[in-house]
Formats: sequence, C-alpha cells, structure tokens
Amino acid sequence: MRCAVFASGNGSNFQALAQAFSDGQEGIDLVFLFSDQAGAHVLDRAEPFGIKTYHFSPEDFANRQGYEEALLKLCQEEAIDWIILAGYMRVLHAPLVQAYPQAIINIHPSLLPAFPGRHGIRDAYQAGVEETGVTVHYVDAGIDSGEIIAQVHLPIEAGESLAQLEERIHQLEHQVYPAVIRQLKGREDAKSLN
Repeated sequence: MRCAVFASGNGSNFQALAQAFSDGQEGIDLVFLFSDQAGAHVLDRAEPFGIKTYHFSPEDFANRQGYEEALLKLCQEEAIDWIILAGYMRVLHAPLVQAYPQAIINIHPSLLPAFPGRHGIRDAYQAGVEETGVTVHYVDAGIDSGEIIAQVHLPIEAGESLAQLEERIHQLEHQVYPAVIRQLKGREDAKSLN
C-alpha cells in the first residue's frame, strides 16, 4: 500500500506513522511527505526515516484547482494508493477527492460530527462535554464530513487543563492512526483475494 502523507505543521502524527511503518514489514510504504508550508517542522521529521519530501504552496498557483491538479499529478507520478492527512490544514476538493474516492483519510481530534474544524480539542473543552476523543474518517469535499471509519472515546478528567487534554488527545491519535491504517491495509489485502 503506497501512501502519501500530507501535513502542514509540527508533524507529531506523521512522526508516529513513520515510526510505526518505517521497517516496511507490514506492506505499508510511506512514499513521500507533502507539506503546503515551506517552514513546517514536519519536513524535518521525514529526513531520519529516509522519506522524500515535497513542498509547494497554493499561492504558487493561479487558483485552487491548479494547486490540487499539481498534487494529483504528484500522487499519480509516485503511484500513490492512499493519501493520509496528518495535520494537513487545507480542505481538499476535486480533482484530488474524485481521483481517490475512499482512499484519503484524516484523523480529527474530536468525536465527529461534534466539533469539526481546526479547533476540535479546544471547542470540546470549552463546551464542557464529559468526553471527547479522536475520529478517523474518509475525506470528502466537506470539512470533517466524510464517512467515519473509527472513533475512540476519551473522558475529560475533572480539573484537567486544556493543555493536558491536548496532550492526551495527541497521545491517543498516535496510537489510533497507525492501528486504523493497519486495518485498512487488511481490508485491501482481503479485496485482492477476491
């Protein structure tokens, strides 16, 4: 399963994926990391694993479609089967979403459909809910609106600060995302037997 990882920032989820799949023993190959941010720390995280990196910005293109066509071309040239979003802070549209139906996944730090968007942890914390969690879902053209693949619940502890909750959510993401990708790989293997 040839995978591209898209990320925009620090890259802790990418790091967890690279550590989980760097030995290549599971048939999950992280072919390249793409970032839309030239100075993103995630680009530095790829080097120790020998994972190629690419960067270009939407501002380099006349419009969003040109940017996404360039992403699609890159994925096609690298024979990518799956696109894994790991803190990629842009909404994907056609042609990329159409070219990879149910083959682009994202991890989101809330129990979707509650608290979609950029600040899922903060929004859940400020809402005073008793639990939150993480969701892995397929990506469609909406914001955190694709079909849910898996969710893991996490109670919010009494007296917990937002920073403490953020840390626990990120630790949970680092466990859940590789596990779900392994499950998806198993489904792909089962399909190929039919």
